[in-house]
Amino acid sequence: MIKTDQTLDAKGLACPMPIVRTKKAINELLPGQVLEIQATDKGSTADLKAWANSTGNQYLGTIEEAGVLKHYLRKATSEEEKPDTSHPHVIQNEELEKKLAVEKLTILDVREEAEFAFNHIPGAVSIPLGDLENRIAELNSEDEIYVICRTGSRSDFAAQKLVQNGFIKVWNVVPGICQWTGPTEKNN
Repeated sequence: MIKTDQTLDAKGLACPMPIVRTKKAINELLPGQVLEIQATDKGSTADLKAWANSTGNQYLGTIEEAGVLKHYLRKATSEEEKPDTSHPHVIQNEELEKKLAVEKLTILDVREEAEFAFNHIPGAVSIPLGDLENRIAELNSEDEIYVICRTGSRSDFAAQKLVQNGFIKVWNVVPGICQWTGPTEKNN
């Protein structure tokens, strides 16, 4: 049993809610204290790792028990803390839809494989956020890349990761696939 200072129940919640609740819960902790986040969303592992990395909080690890993911985060000290950042280049769904009507673009979908399989923009490349670091070479750093997820949270982390790895023309698509009105398809 891992000793924690607080437990957060995020079971049954989908992105971005585990992160939203984690931000609130971690603010109630003292530096150095440990938060256990219980979640059922498989994408929460990549989301929490990326969020912790971007804020300076420490992602300690995840244990899966009976279908529940137990994530452990340690709150950063003031010296370790990073300001909450977001990718500066954002494009609205409607703008992207207009661009897609007249040109071929690189759309990077960072949702989990199951999310992508049932609904995605035609021609989009699927690389889940948790796999991005290992699969980044599949993308051309010279391309203009439009990163999308369900709500804009994971895609924001992914866009920041691409820029950190030398990509220059990267856009975060908001509010994401949950409000996408353009054409979509699913895998057979």
